[in-house]
Amino acid sequence: MIFKRVLNNNTAIATNHDGLAVLVMGSGLGFGRKPGEEVPLAKVEKTFLLKDKDALSKFTDLVIDVPMSIIDAAERIINFAKIKLGRKLNDIIYVNLTDHLDMAVKRARQGVFLTNALKWDIARFYPDEFAVGQKAVEVVNQAEHVNLGEDEDAFVAIHFVNAESEGGVEQDLAYETTKIVKACEGIVKDYFHTEFDEQSLNYYRFITHLKFFAQRVLQGKHYDEEDGDMLATIKARYPRPYACTKQIEAYIAKTYHFQITSSELLFLTVHISRLVKNL
Repeated sequence: MIFKRVLNNNTAIATNHDGLAVLVMGSGLGFGRKPGEEVPLAKVEKTFLLKDKDALSKFTDLVIDVPMSIIDAAERIINFAKIKLGRKLNDIIYVNLTDHLDMAVKRARQGVFLTNALKWDIARFYPDEFAVGQKAVEVVNQAEHVNLGEDEDAFVAIHFVNAESEGGVEQDLAYETTKIVKACEGIVKDYFHTEFDEQSLNYYRFITHLKFFAQRVLQGKHYDEEDGDMLATIKARYPRPYACTKQIEAYIAKTYHFQITSSELLFLTVHISRLVKNL
C-alpha cells in the first residue's frame, strides 16, 4: 500500500494493490509520512475499504475526531450485524453508526438520555435489527464504561434498517415505515375487534408485506401492473377484509397523499383475509 493522504499521526488514506482507496489506522502510522511512501504494514491496526466514495469521504472526516475506542466498537457491531442479519449493508452504516455512538456516549456522560417512542414497535417489526441494537449497547457500555439506556437499542436498530434499504441514505425511512405498519395493524385490529398471534406465520407474512408496502408509499412507488378484474373477485370473496383494506387506503391517502393501486388493494385484502380467517 502507498500513502495517498495523511490525516493525522494515526490515520491516513492509502492506495492498495488494486488501486482502491483504503482508510488505514494505527498508532503513529502517519507520523512524518508523505504521499507516495510505502505504508508500514506492521503499524496498520485497522483498514476500512469503503467502495462508496461519498461514504469514505464522510467516514474519513469523522474518524479524525472520534476516539479509536468508538471506531473499534462500531466496527465490532457492524461485523456482528453482517452475520446476524445475513444481508448486505450499505457503506454509509460506518458513518452513521460511528457518529451515533460517539454522540450517544457523550450524551450519557452528560446525563442526557433520549426517549424512543417507537421502541417496542421497532422491536416487534424488526426483531433481528433490534437484537443488533441490544448487542451494540452492551458492547459500548462495556468499552466506554457508560450506561446508554435501553432506548438506544431501538435507535441503533434503525441505523441498520436504513443501511439495508436501497441507497442506505433515507434516514427517516425506518421510522416512517414503522409508523405506517403500526397504523395499518391498528386499523385491522380495530375493524375486527381482535388481537393477533404475533408468532403465527400469517402474522409474519402480513407484517412483512406491510413493511414493503410502507416503503413503496414513502418512496412514491407502485406495483407495475393494475389488476382490477382480480380485485373484483377478491372483493366479492372477502368483503370484510376488503372493507378494512379500504380504510387503510383512506388513511394512506389522507396522511401521505398517496393513492394505492388495485394490486396493492388486492394483496392487502388477501393478507388480511388470511390473518382473520378464523374470526
